[in-house]
Amino acid sequence: MKIIKKSYLIFILLLSFTVHAEQENTNNVPVLEKSNESIPVVDSAENIKEGLSTTIKPESEAVTEEKTTAPQLSTPEQPAVFVHTVKGKMSKIYKRLFTGLENNGYYVIFEPNIGRNLAHFAKRWGKDYNVNKIESIRSMVFCNGWYANKVSNVDPDMLALCPLHVTLTHKAGITKVLFIKPAQISRGSAANSIALELEQDVIRIIKESAR
Repeated sequence: MKIIKKSYLIFILLLSFTVHAEQENTNNVPVLEKSNESIPVVDSAENIKEGLSTTIKPESEAVTEEKTTAPQLSTPEQPAVFVHTVKGKMSKIYKRLFTGLENNGYYVIFEPNIGRNLAHFAKRWGKDYNVNKIESIRSMVFCNGWYANKVSNVDPDMLALCPLHVTLTHKAGITKVLFIKPAQISRGSAANSIALELEQDVIRIIKESAR
């Protein structure tokens, strides 16, 4: 009889200890080992509405998905400056380009000799003067009234493109014609298609005449 009472007492003590231990653990977060199994999470209202998955993917899968869905880098933009390189004297190429522009409705309104103007500052600027040893720099400022009017009708702010200009540089027997592409400047504007047409026409003239 004493043995039965003693066993019953031990049973009661063990039961009390278990209940007490569970009550102490109610506020503790269990530590889970890494597993390849999906771990269920509580559904959010947004997930239920959109019909999204309510499980967290394993760490290895999540990394893979992030790599495959990451946004691709945008392709590099085209150069904003068109460069036409010709072997020959600046004076001859300059005259041919001048005539080509005038014959195609582009009127040259100003002809600054940039190299000559910069030469006045050679002593003042010292070693910073003409580091690339360019022998000649000239420019032509020109305009086409028909294109200017078309741009004005669509986006008056793009009249910033008018007048246009080309710059010619010469070094070691090579002349370069440099032209800022209007369509690169007018990206996002309603006048972009007109600027692109203008750009292609001027480039055509440069290629055909600056030879």
